[in-house]
Amino acid sequence: MGARMASPIPRLGVSLPLPPDLDMCRRVAEHAEILGYESLWIADTGAGPDAFVVAAVAAGVTRRARIGTAVIPVYTRALPVHAAGAGSVAQLAPGRFVLGLGVSSETIVDTWGGVPFEKPFARMRETVTVLRQMLAGERVSFEGKTVRTKNFRLVSPPPRPVPIYVAALMPPMLELAGEIADGVILNFMPVEAVPRMLAHVRKGAQRVGRDGAELEVVARFQTLVTDDVPAARGAIRHMMGPYFATSVYNRFVAWCGFAEEARAIDAAWRAKDRARNVAAVTDHMVDRLAIIGTPEHCRKRLAAFVKAGVTTPMIQPFLFDEAAIWRTFEALAPAGA
Repeated sequence: MGARMASPIPRLGVSLPLPPDLDMCRRVAEHAEILGYESLWIADTGAGPDAFVVAAVAAGVTRRARIGTAVIPVYTRALPVHAAGAGSVAQLAPGRFVLGLGVSSETIVDTWGGVPFEKPFARMRETVTVLRQMLAGERVSFEGKTVRTKNFRLVSPPPRPVPIYVAALMPPMLELAGEIADGVILNFMPVEAVPRMLAHVRKGAQRVGRDGAELEVVARFQTLVTDDVPAARGAIRHMMGPYFATSVYNRFVAWCGFAEEARAIDAAWRAKDRARNVAAVTDHMVDRLAIIGTPEHCRKRLAAFVKAGVTTPMIQPFLFDEAAIWRTFEALAPAGA
């Protein structure tokens, strides 16, 4: 597979967790900073390690890398718990922590968590509004359509402001991110969809007199450096099939140009035909939504997304195989490592 070359991407991040193992997360976070990765982004999967715990672990073994959540669902924690978790990590990594929030999906919020998946736009707007006040150390009382709190004040607020980013897929949430967030977090889109998505971010920003072009655009990419592309495609199909059967992602991939595949994925899932659900994820879909291949190919794909408007790509090796994880991170490590 050739020697490692410097990445041309000025800001390249790593996505955690990988295997559901905190020690592996610790080792990856520590080594990623040594390799020159600019940031570490932690997903709250709903069934894996807690995102704030992973972020705290990462903060303890790094000194320069930014640490962000990408993302924590706005429904699964009470506002004081959100604020306490974010504030704690921000104290461990002063000036390095980013709070990334998303609405998540019906599966994580309602099916798993028993919380009604209702009014996502109001929930996001109100959560961002209240958390900004809480993290600033203000005494907060708020009565909204979806959240409320009375006379709460964080005992030990973070020493520096915490940027809040919003995850978005479709136009309404992209525009809301442009209105209220310090950055936007994208996921699972083809490169040609990026300019269209960012146009909606700018539209939302302009609505409130902001410059949407100044917002950081973070994006997660399922990535694997490998010589065996067919095997890697087969592996990620098993993740994409159920993932794209959730209503939010099914609508999104259809919006991105995969309407026929989205219908087939949904129909197979509703029929409880797992094999057909996985098979409905075509090679073309995999190749547009994931990054698989040689280091040179992966770097070119990442560079294409940066050219399209992504400012901070993060790579997520999608095999829970330690050798594949290290191979991917080391092969794509940024310049100067």
